[in-house]
Parts: sequence; structure tokens; C-alpha cells
Amino acid sequence: MAPPAADIDVQPTPAEFNVKVKTLDGHSTQTGSASRLSGPLKYSGSLDSYEHFDVTAVIGREYPGIQLSEILHDDTKIRDLAILISQRGVVFFRNQDLNIDDQKLLGQRLGELTGKPETSKLHRHALSNSKRGIAVDENGKLDDEVSVISSEQNRKFYANQRFSHLSKGLASVGWHADITFEHIPSDYAILKIVQPPEDAGGDTLWASGYEAYDRLSPALKTLADSLTATHHQPNFVKIKETFGEDLIDDYRGAPENTGLDFKAEHPVVRTNPVTGWKSLFGAGHQVEAGWINDVTERESQVLKAYFLQLITENHDLQVRFRWNKNDLAVWDNRSVFHTATNDYAGKRQGNRVVSLGEKPYFDPNSKSRREALGLDK
Repeated sequence: MAPPAADIDVQPTPAEFNVKVKTLDGHSTQTGSASRLSGPLKYSGSLDSYEHFDVTAVIGREYPGIQLSEILHDDTKIRDLAILISQRGVVFFRNQDLNIDDQKLLGQRLGELTGKPETSKLHRHALSNSKRGIAVDENGKLDDEVSVISSEQNRKFYANQRFSHLSKGLASVGWHADITFEHIPSDYAILKIVQPPEDAGGDTLWASGYEAYDRLSPALKTLADSLTATHHQPNFVKIKETFGEDLIDDYRGAPENTGLDFKAEHPVVRTNPVTGWKSLFGAGHQVEAGWINDVTERESQVLKAYFLQLITENHDLQVRFRWNKNDLAVWDNRSVFHTATNDYAGKRQGNRVVSLGEKPYFDPNSKSRREALGLDK
């Protein structure tokens, strides 16, 4: 059931969020980095007739019978799908016939129909792009707007790290939300596994940032609400220096996403504009090389460790998905963390389309998930 919320359409970007940025061709332009929503969206019920089930009480839903290609051009259903993804965190679909161009279209429409800024397009990943020469379809197509998730590439670039099934490290260090090192990070991401491992394994897990926030005490919620964090990803530059790989350093899907710093400041608690719910955001691998701002180094370490512990040691806010060939998952990076399970020796490959959303923000008037659903009584 959808939570109580106003049925609000997208609004023009407020003037205070308009900033001057440079486009790919070097010209200066006005752009808005805020969500165009003025309040949460209400699910209309257009997907209720399709078979579905919630995978856990807190996170995850599966639609066993839908082919996304059949509803792709129905704006009402795609908008409702985006709302459900934002509410449930991640939604699963089996054996999809969606081609890569339609996967890209779906990625962009999910955000457009739920108020993403007009300047936010599909992400061009600095490393996992066409420069690696990995085709995204059977015709040999290369595409910078598709992040190829390749076990072989990961094992090459991150040798002796967590991508080996023989690693002795803690697998839980991999929990993250996508591309939070960008000034304009992701709203929705779509992963289709085109080659699952021939041996067993390769599952992906997701964890609810909404529920992680609700596990905090009132006093710690108040503290977390007031904090920002610096997200940092230094590995890409290391790979560039070690392997001589070219990185995309100009336009990466939004005018603000340029350069090779891979460093951005975001609120520790983020409001999801689609649901209006608060989510823990400044946690996990995305701040491993970063820090909590305006506290001591030791305080930053303690807070980061505790926030990660909330994600890794609460299995009841997680959902685990075993992939078959052509299975597809769509999740909301504003409100969930995820991690791969590198317990296989074979090759695994998938195509990930990452939509860019709004500049992350915290609304002090927003509610937690439990508050919105009346579960805190």
C-alpha cells in the first residue's frame, strides 16, 4: 500500500538552485540542480493488476510476469514504477527482453517522470565506459552511457582486493550507493545481468537506508541530520596511473560532473523527493576514503564505523537476489546501499544504466519511513 502523500506534479526548478555551469562544448549556461517536485508523489495503482510480492517486510519487490518492454511507453505505469522503486528501494524482474537502448530510455524516463532536473541525463562513468572496449550488445555496440559490470575487468584493476573469490578480506566493506563522488549523483540505476557465473554465486544484496536511519536513537538522528560528509573515490586515478587507462574527465551526464577529483560533499541524511522520507546516505564504501565534515578525525572514524555497522549487521533491512540470465533489478540510489557477492570463479557481466538525479539535500520537515507509514507507534 502506498503511504499517505499528496499527488503532486513536477514544478519548475526554484531560482535559488540555479547555478552557472559549463556545458560539454564549453559554453556557460543556467541550470537547476534541484528536484522539480514540490512534495512527495502518490502511487496511482496502475501496476496493481500485475503479479507481485514483497521480498522482505522492509525492502524489495518482485514482479514475476512483467516484461518492461511492454510498459515502457506508458508514462503512468513508468511513473508508478519509479514511485514503487523509491518506496521499496529495489524492484526485481526476471528474464527480461529489454534491449540496451530501451534500458537507457527506461533509466531516463524514471527520473524525468518523477521530477529530476532537466540537465540530469544518464551517467557516463569515468572508468567503466566504452574505452574499455566491452560491447553492450550482441552487435558489438560500445556506449559511454552504459557501465559494463565485468568481473574480468574488476579482477584486473583491483587485483588482490575484494573482487577475488579467494579474498580473505571482509566482504561487507563493499556496501555503497552508486557514484556518490559526483556532485550530481544517481537517482535510479538499472542492472541487467547478461552473463551470470557458470558456477554458483554472484548474488547482489541491497540494504535500506530508510530503515538504517530509523535504527538511530532520537539523539543520534538529531546529530546525523545536522552533518555533511565528503564522499571520495581515489581508485580511478590510481588505475589511470597504474594501467595507463584513459578516464572521462569532462561531461559525465550533468554539467556539474567534471574533472578527476571524484570528491563531493553531501548531507549525511538525505531526503528522497519522491517519497519525502529521510535516508542514511553518508555511509559505506563511498565515504571509506572520505570523512564526516566538521568533526574530529576520530569522531569521523567512529561515526563512519557505526553507520556501516547499521547496514552490515542488520540482516532484516537487507534483501538478497540470485541472478539468472537476463534478470534485471532497478533501485533508488538515494535510499539504498548495495554490494556484490564475489564468491565465484567464473565470468560475470551485466549492463548498468545509471540515471542522474537532483543535488542531494536534507529537508528538516521530511519524515522517516516509519513515521510516514505509522510504524513508530
